[in-house]
Amino acid sequence: MKTEVVIIGGGPSGLLLSQLLNDAGVSTVVLERTTREHVLSRIRAGVLEDGTMNLLRHAGVGARMDQQGLPHKGCYLTDNDLMVHIDFHKLIGKKVMVYGQTEVTRDLYDAQDRMGTTIIHEVEDVVIDGADSNAPTVSFTKDGQRQEISCTYVAGCDGFHGVSRATIPATKRREFERVYPFGWLGILSRTKPVNDELIYASSAHGFALASMRSASLSRYYIQVSSTEKVEDWSDDRFWEALKQRLPRPVSEALVTGPSIEKSIAPLRSFVSEPLRWGNLFLVGDAAHIVPPTGAKGLNLAVSDVFYLHDALIAALKRGDHSGVDGYSAHALSRIWKAMRFSWQMTTMLHQFEGEDSFAPQMRRASLAHLAQSETARRDLAENYTGLPF
Repeated sequence: MKTEVVIIGGGPSGLLLSQLLNDAGVSTVVLERTTREHVLSRIRAGVLEDGTMNLLRHAGVGARMDQQGLPHKGCYLTDNDLMVHIDFHKLIGKKVMVYGQTEVTRDLYDAQDRMGTTIIHEVEDVVIDGADSNAPTVSFTKDGQRQEISCTYVAGCDGFHGVSRATIPATKRREFERVYPFGWLGILSRTKPVNDELIYASSAHGFALASMRSASLSRYYIQVSSTEKVEDWSDDRFWEALKQRLPRPVSEALVTGPSIEKSIAPLRSFVSEPLRWGNLFLVGDAAHIVPPTGAKGLNLAVSDVFYLHDALIAALKRGDHSGVDGYSAHALSRIWKAMRFSWQMTTMLHQFEGEDSFAPQMRRASLAHLAQSETARRDLAENYTGLPF
């Protein structure tokens, strides 16, 4: 096979990149190691930044998001019974959209099917050769047969454990990481959300997040030790822990019910530099991981796609390589700012094992400052709704 861009990874970032490139007349082949059904079964992020919404609309995949998504003009941060409202719309004139990553992925698959894009699922043993040359190839095994694709560029959208980042020689990479000593235990339940906007709760019992996927589908999280196992958490135990962490008026209004999905997500901050080696480019989780506290994971991948799609179109259609040459620096500038925000939110809202008596006082002071300072609330609103691409 031969194409202009091979995209490794059939998640939302890979599909969105393919959608934008094909729309501009650039040919792609997408490789995905799992089935489409598995990709669409993954429960992931649900808060879309302003820029993410605009790029999805530009790509022609925003109609269902605008019809079924839940626009949010703000969120709440709490410290025990203190509730601080961050009014995005009033402060900076922006909003976010609650629309599950699974739904974004479904919209992208439908759009790619209409375009007739080649998406090959259940590929194994992917190998990138010649990434530092002008004629890279990507080989893989499908149904027991070895196949190879010749291309001009390779986009690695294959996540933290994918082959793309590992293809860049260790001597050419710098990796920065912070692993947090806790995770998020999350459940999905067919219950009415406890509030019409997200609540990020800090309390003496630990962190909690009250979120949703729709008007009848709730998503809740609590902070747990990194050594916890999901099978040790019954629904009743989860609901009781959640109630302890939410402000009293909120916990009293909480509607509980059976969970339809339950999992524990570890928290880490991770960046690998650079995002380019020759004609191989890293996108999304292949290059960076953020704690979910700031709702940046999917949105940060989308901003990578924004920079890369524009750069590849300019190179392939106009012979202008300035965007390709500047991709890593442009993307990393925004990545590190999002890293800072996610780290700050995580530190401000979570308990850390073995922390001294000073730490909870700092968390309380941070929330009190947000309550009293419009400037502080505006800064949080700007970062939460998304810095410009």
